[in-house]
Amino acid sequence: MKFAARLGEIQDQTTDCLVVGILQGAGLSGVARQVDRVTDGAISSLVEKGDIAGKQSQTALLRNVPNMACARLLVVGLGKPENVKLGTYRNACFTAAMELNKTGCRDALFCLHDSDKPKADLSQKVRHAVEAIGDAVYQFDELKSKHDANSTLTTVDFFVHRRNQMPGLQTGVKQGGAITMGKKFAKDLANLPGNICTPTYLADRARSLRKSHELRITVLDEDRMEQLGMGALLSVSRGSRQPAKLIIVRHDGGRKNAAPVALVGKGLTFDAGGISLKPAEKMDEMKYDMCGGASVLGALLAAAEMKLPINIVGVIPSSENLPDGDANKPGDIVTSMSGQTIEVLNTDAEGRLILCDALTYTQTFKPEVVVDIATLTGACVVALGKQASGLMGNDQNLIEELLEAGETSLDRAWPLPLWDEYQPLLKSNFADMANIGGRYAGAITAACFLSRFTEKFKWAHLDIAGTAWLEGGKKGATGRVVPLLTQFLINRSS
Repeated sequence: MKFAARLGEIQDQTTDCLVVGILQGAGLSGVARQVDRVTDGAISSLVEKGDIAGKQSQTALLRNVPNMACARLLVVGLGKPENVKLGTYRNACFTAAMELNKTGCRDALFCLHDSDKPKADLSQKVRHAVEAIGDAVYQFDELKSKHDANSTLTTVDFFVHRRNQMPGLQTGVKQGGAITMGKKFAKDLANLPGNICTPTYLADRARSLRKSHELRITVLDEDRMEQLGMGALLSVSRGSRQPAKLIIVRHDGGRKNAAPVALVGKGLTFDAGGISLKPAEKMDEMKYDMCGGASVLGALLAAAEMKLPINIVGVIPSSENLPDGDANKPGDIVTSMSGQTIEVLNTDAEGRLILCDALTYTQTFKPEVVVDIATLTGACVVALGKQASGLMGNDQNLIEELLEAGETSLDRAWPLPLWDEYQPLLKSNFADMANIGGRYAGAITAACFLSRFTEKFKWAHLDIAGTAWLEGGKKGATGRVVPLLTQFLINRSS
């Protein structure tokens, strides 16, 4: 998908489809009013006849539009002016792209950002439009014998009246295009089945970014991890025939020797629960247990595409968690890289075991801040549903940064407490800590566990178990939290 900016007279714009927006009960304005004037009332006639009233995501398609160079005109409702927010605007862009998917259009010219609603700068509106269009045309059919043709759309341009609007529009296109690329990369990886996307495959895909985006890639094998004392991580991979990998990806866009921002992503390519075996129902969705690692790769790809002036290091511990004669058993005690010992009361709480060693290893980079991202707990899904990722940490300023990035990107997170009163729930009679904290506050006690390996740096934890993928008929990876992480990096770099 290609995105670009376009300037000129609206009636002279050649395109398979011109997309304009109208507000409900507010009359025509901007490009819609211009088009209506040039076409002798084509849009106002639709409104008068009741074909479209401007309600949210309502559409009407016209062909053979008089006095226009476009082949089609798609009118999209934005809703009542007082109710139009960035989210409803983004939904309108998504709806428009979905309608274009039905038409056979190869290119389109979008003008939905022309409305003065919502109140947002041009670059932000265009960026969200690009992301919405990217989501609408995304499909994953590479493993089907016959490819689905749900979209023919390959090019989308954005129209502006004045040359001084071009910088804002181009910024939105650049950021939106980079985030869309990162999301697609993350979604493609996550949607692959576990028999293809193994830890070795994940490492190879990370290596593929070395030449295309000048990212530095290092992969540690199990022998090296054993030398480093990563007993917690390696205890998880013992039950699998697939060797574990520790993937390190670096974007050196900032000053030499400047402390990097570290992103640590859980890369569990399949999680059957180990000896504490999961129920069979929906176990296929455990291929998505590597979405934290995929989102780190997606965010680094987006940052590299934008050439952000910041140093970033991504650390992705990757393994499978399967039952086997050599797998972790409930009651086993393992020694982490930090030297702390862990009683494994539930082998299905394995994500924190691979993350704790990765977090300890991340100290070697002397990071400015560390954010870990993991599909960690079902408890977080119960608490927050699929609307928001859970957010905890040991530095309030860092938490506020991530919350702000989530609001700007519409990839929201919500804070949960990480009080000292929760720490005793991890008490073990036989080791320094247990790997689970009991029935209550599961998302919080998981973060409490990780906090014991992050005392030497500023750290935040994103639990994306509810946001990383959709279930049912729309099953598939969402690409979250690539937008949140990328916005966080944009803010930090500026």
